[in-house]
Amino acid sequence: MRPPRPTPRGVAVLVVAVLCGGAGLRWGYPVFLALAGLLAGALVAALATAARRPDVDVRRAVHPDRVERGRPALARLDVRRAGGGFTARDRCGPHVRRIVVRSDAVHRYELPTTERGRMTVGPLVVEKSDPLGLARCLVDTGGTATLWVHPRRHPARPFSLGHRRFHHEGATSDRSPHGSLDLREVREYVPGDEVRLVHWKATARTGRMMVRDYADPDRPRFALLLDTRNARAFEEAVEVAASLLHAGAVAGHDCRLLTTCGVDVTARGGESAARRLLDELCVLVVRPGSVPPRPRGGLVVVTAGPLDSIAPLRPDVVFSLGSPGDVVGARVVRESEAADAVSRWNEVTT
Repeated sequence: MRPPRPTPRGVAVLVVAVLCGGAGLRWGYPVFLALAGLLAGALVAALATAARRPDVDVRRAVHPDRVERGRPALARLDVRRAGGGFTARDRCGPHVRRIVVRSDAVHRYELPTTERGRMTVGPLVVEKSDPLGLARCLVDTGGTATLWVHPRRHPARPFSLGHRRFHHEGATSDRSPHGSLDLREVREYVPGDEVRLVHWKATARTGRMMVRDYADPDRPRFALLLDTRNARAFEEAVEVAASLLHAGAVAGHDCRLLTTCGVDVTARGGESAARRLLDELCVLVVRPGSVPPRPRGGLVVVTAGPLDSIAPLRPDVVFSLGSPGDVVGARVVRESEAADAVSRWNEVTT
């Protein structure tokens, strides 16, 4: 709760009280002194009235909490109050919504989703004032919620040119496993893990129960490098990355998101993996950086800048959003807009 403050009307009352008090003390007019005391008392009472916390209960919900840019999302406020009505303001990022509450009711309004990003919705700011309008107090209530505005996605075919890993790639022990599984890492035991996967040497060395975590080397996988160094066509580049990563994750592929500003996120296939990758893309901004080393497997590069800096990576596919040039050994999809680039990709993969 913020401290109460006088309104412009209250400031005027304070000025008049000071002038009356000064005149009464200087010339000995008791009427002026009484008037000064009356005005000052009214202002103090107004501040005390505004400082009392309103008896209001607010429950908030945002549906859906993750939405594609441009799609509708709603905020729901269940307001229960005691006493008279009030005026409140609800904030969603830089946007402010004015709400007039006169009775117990459920208020719904549409949230702004025109810009990609992670926005905090709330809290509800209740404006509390006295009957004379001399003071007011702003009270935060109702808590907050988070709205994730994901980049716009376009229907895309999943990337299927990724190279299969051999059994020895990614192994973390001296002996690589045989058969159809590849050792990804040795991690601490969690309830539900099979006893046959216990790594006894690591258990003896660390003093904690450790197990092997396997992955299928035939499982499709690819990495996507997003160039964040160029402001030109950056939103288009993010949309291309979102379209390909979402299509790959939903298709069950292991996907890895890399950026020139240092982001490195690996997610196994599935809806939760797609959501995690889109969350990362949701908060990306233009930032300087450098090209990371080439990862294993298939590599897709999405850039709006010159192609000479990414040529040493030997990518399989390059989405060039407005930059001339070619990359030796790579399939270059050159379009200025994300929808056209993804559509072109679907054509060439077919």
